[in-house]
Amino acid sequence: MRVLPTLLTGIALALSPCLLQRAWAQQVQITRLADFSFGVLATTAGDVTQSRNVCVSATSLGGGYSIRAIGSGGGGAFTLAGAGAPMAYDVQWAARPNQSNGLALQPGTTRGGLVSTALGLNLGCVLGNDSASLIIALRAADLSAATAGAYTGTLTLLVAAE
Repeated sequence: MRVLPTLLTGIALALSPCLLQRAWAQQVQITRLADFSFGVLATTAGDVTQSRNVCVSATSLGGGYSIRAIGSGGGGAFTLAGAGAPMAYDVQWAARPNQSNGLALQPGTTRGGLVSTALGLNLGCVLGNDSASLIIALRAADLSAATAGAYTGTLTLLVAAE
């Protein structure tokens, strides 16, 4: 008996940045965010990961910042809605560009102690200095359990100066 892989079409994740400003007027921003599109995937593909470079800049002394990620699933879960049951995905953050793995982020949990370009708000980003990587992973187990069809979701990133 031959088993044919199920194809998942049009898996996409839209990003929604939110910037927080603290009372003492420290500012932070994230730029170069782009949507993730995984295209058509076979359920036998194994883990599928994509990484995007972004630039985070902060006016705080030393360029410190924190990040919190919230998915569009119930309770802020990292899930994609589609043809069948919601499909989970993993979110990772690396405080350096060009990374393929990083710190695992949990829905709604703030991860602090990160450092930006430290060149002041926007200067490092304007100069083209990416400072971080956002990594999205679709796990093989979740892909193999998914119903064929298109899946979409939104990931909101909240960045705050420390």
